[in-house]
Amino acid sequence: GGIQNMQNGYKDHLKLLQWIAALVLLVACANIANLLLVRGVSRKAELSIRSALGAQRSRIVRQLLTESVLLSSMGGLLGLAVSYLGAYALLALAFPGQHNMPTNAAPSRLVIGFALVLWVATGVLFGLAPAMMAARTQPAEVLRANARTTALGASLLQRALVVVQAALSLVLLVAAGLFAQSLNKAEHVDMKLDATNRYVVHINPQAAGYKNTEVEPLYQAIEGRFHAIPGVLKVGLATYTPMEQNNWGSGVKIQGEPDLNKGASWVKGTPEYFDSVGTRVVMGRGFTPQDTLHSAPVAVVNQEFVKQFFGTRNPIGHRFGFSGQAKTPQDGAHEIVGVVEDTTYTTVYWKNHAMYFLPLTQPAGIPGPDNPLEKDQSMYAGAMVIQAAHPVPGFEKIVGDTLASINPNLTIVKFQTFQQQIDDRFIEERLIARLTSLFGLLALLLAAIGLYGVTAHTVVRRTTEIGIRMALGAARTRIIGTVVRGAMLQAITGLAIGVPLAIFCVRYVK
Repeated sequence: GGIQNMQNGYKDHLKLLQWIAALVLLVACANIANLLLVRGVSRKAELSIRSALGAQRSRIVRQLLTESVLLSSMGGLLGLAVSYLGAYALLALAFPGQHNMPTNAAPSRLVIGFALVLWVATGVLFGLAPAMMAARTQPAEVLRANARTTALGASLLQRALVVVQAALSLVLLVAAGLFAQSLNKAEHVDMKLDATNRYVVHINPQAAGYKNTEVEPLYQAIEGRFHAIPGVLKVGLATYTPMEQNNWGSGVKIQGEPDLNKGASWVKGTPEYFDSVGTRVVMGRGFTPQDTLHSAPVAVVNQEFVKQFFGTRNPIGHRFGFSGQAKTPQDGAHEIVGVVEDTTYTTVYWKNHAMYFLPLTQPAGIPGPDNPLEKDQSMYAGAMVIQAAHPVPGFEKIVGDTLASINPNLTIVKFQTFQQQIDDRFIEERLIARLTSLFGLLALLLAAIGLYGVTAHTVVRRTTEIGIRMALGAARTRIIGTVVRGAMLQAITGLAIGVPLAIFCVRYVK
C-alpha cells in the first residue's frame, strides 16, 4: 500500500524479493525439519516406552506438533521484532539521506496477519513428517534394539533435506551474483557525461515571481554572478538535467516529409549547458548567446534523432515541428543547427532515445493564438549545472548566497553533486543487489548449518562403528576422509540439482 507511482516502479522487484524470501523460508524450514528428525530419533526410546504404556499414536503426534508449532511461534515473534527494524533499514536503503518520509516504517496488520498464518502453517507442515516418523516406531523393536541404532529412512530424509538446502542456496547465490553484475554494468555504462567537479542546483524562478518573458535577463545575471566565483568554469541552465527522474516529450514531424508518428524527448538549455554536463557537439554548432527570445528559433538534435528521422542524410538546415501540424507554420518551427552525441537521460535502460534541444529563452513552437507565449512554461529553468575547476568546500552556501544576491526569493530547491544525482538513479538496483546478496548468504549459512547437523548426527550414531574401525587399525585420516566424503557427496548432489535449476530461473530473472 502507498504511493501509486512507487508501486508501479517497485512492483516487479518486490515480487521477485517475495519469491527469494520464500526460498529462504524453505531452506530454513528444511533446516528445522532436520533438527526435528534428529530430535525424534534421539527420543525414540522415550516415545516407545510411552507407546508401550498405552499412549495413543495420535496423542504423541499432537504433542510433537505442538512442540513444533511452539518453536515456529517463538521464531515468528522474534521475526516480528526484527521486521520493525528491517522496515526502517529497507527505507534507509531505498531512500538514503531522506527525512520525514510519508511512508510508515512499520509492518501493516495485513503483513502481520500473513506472517502469523505462515509461521503456524510452516510449524505444522514441517513438523508433521518428523512427528509421524517418530510416532510410527514399533515399541518392541526399539526396546530390543541398541540405543544407538536408527532407521535408515530418517537418515535418507535428512540427507535429502540437506541436498534441497544446497540446491536452493545455490539458486539464491546465482541470483545475487546476477543482480550484482547487472548493477556493476549499469553503473559503468558510457553515459556520454562528465560528472567531475560538477554540481546540480535545482531552482524555481516562477515561484520567485518571474514571468516567462522576464527570465532572459535573470539567466544572464545568474551566469555573470556565478562566473565571478573563483574556480567556476561553466554555468548551464536547463529545464531538467541528465539522469534526473524527469522527461518531456512530443511527437516530431520533419517539414516537407511524411509524418512518421514518432516522438522524441526534449530539453531546453543555455549556451554553456552542453559543456556543463559534458555533452560533445559532433556536427554543426551548439547554442550561442545570440539565440534569444527574438531571434530565429533553432534546435540541436542528438545522433539517435538523426538516425530515426534522417537516416544517413545530413540534418543541418532541415526544419521540424510537432506531429499533427502538417502544412502550418508549426510544421517547421525549429531549424536544426547542430548534432550532439547520445547523452543518457532519465535511465541507462532507455535505448534508442531520440532527443532534441531548444534554447531556454526561445518558445517551444511558434507563438500564436493557439500557442500563447505567456503560457509557455518551458522557458523556466528547473536546474543549473555548474562546472568547477576543483572541488569547492561549502559550495552549497556559496550558491545560496549568490542566488539571494540576485533575488532573495530565488532559493535552492535541491543541491547535490552531479555524481550524486547519477548514483541516485541506481538506488533501486543497489537495494535489490544488496538484499539478494543478503538472502543468498543467509541461505548458504543455513545450508552449511544443516550439513553440519546431519554430519554430526551421523558421526554420533556411528561412534561404536568408528571405534571398532580404529581399534582394528584404521588411520584417523581415513576416518576423517570417510566422514568428509559423505558430507561432500550431499553438497555436490545439491549443486548438481541447483545448477540446472539456477539456469532455468535465470530466464525469469532477466
